Amino acid sequence: MTEPVIGVDVGGTGTKAVLADASGTVLAQRHRPTPPRAERVLELACSLVAELSADAAPAAVGLVVPGIVDESRGVAVFSANLGWSEVPFRSLLAQRLGLPVAFGHDVRAGALAEHRLGAARGAADAVFLPVGTGISAAHVQAGRVHAGGGYAGEIGQVPVSGGRLEAVASAAAISRRYQARTGNPVAGAAEVAQRVAAGDPVAAEVWDEAVDALGGALIWLTALLAPEVVVVGGGLSQAGPLLFDPLARRLESDWPLARAPRLVPAELGDRAGSLGAALLAADLAAKINSTEMR
Repeated sequence: MTEPVIGVDVGGTGTKAVLADASGTVLAQRHRPTPPRAERVLELACSLVAELSADAAPAAVGLVVPGIVDESRGVAVFSANLGWSEVPFRSLLAQRLGLPVAFGHDVRAGALAEHRLGAARGAADAVFLPVGTGISAAHVQAGRVHAGGGYAGEIGQVPVSGGRLEAVASAAAISRRYQARTGNPVAGAAEVAQRVAAGDPVAAEVWDEAVDALGGALIWLTALLAPEVVVVGGGLSQAGPLLFDPLARRLESDWPLARAPRLVPAELGDRAGSLGAALLAADLAAKINSTEMR
């Protein structure tokens, strides 16, 4: 399959789209604000596909969205942030475009991209753990991402000391908890990290609580899935050693078995979802071509 494909990643605030070849090389890209309502998201996806198709007709399109996603039915089951439920995105977009459409979940698509193209290349199995506004995870085993009927990976909802994981350890939670304790507004978790480095004791306390909760999550992910590598993405991964060093120490001190996963930062940044969507489209196009050749 030599024709390019298009991947569209619908986020809570922004939508990214890429035109890529079958190997995942990006040929062109676009970024737009995510509109409200599913109907307008469909219109935006069609517009982005039209723009990216101007110079090269795609063999297929991949669309990934957040929330609860049932890939087998091609349905976005629920998204609280975007206000939709039971939207059959795959069939609706295919009807409008007249092209094969692959449909999936944004984090699971990001995991696929990091496994094939990014920080987990060559690993037999991996966990992708993006920590940003929220927290979720996706497990890739033998090249396939486990979906669990659309419910796998919602680790942000697991109870930890101080609340649910997402309410303690997400980037949004870190800035919110610091502001609540000090009354001082901050631009985000990155500014809290800067204050940690500058010796702010409240920032250090909030940061340590978040890292401790994440470290606990890594321990039970390791115990359950035994991944070869854990790829940490999202905005919090930009903190570098301030995040990765204590997480690595937690794994070393609290995981008693010999095999612990490698802990690495994501490589693909905010393009992981759109690249994953493009890979889903490429897989679909290859499957169609293989069927037609029989």
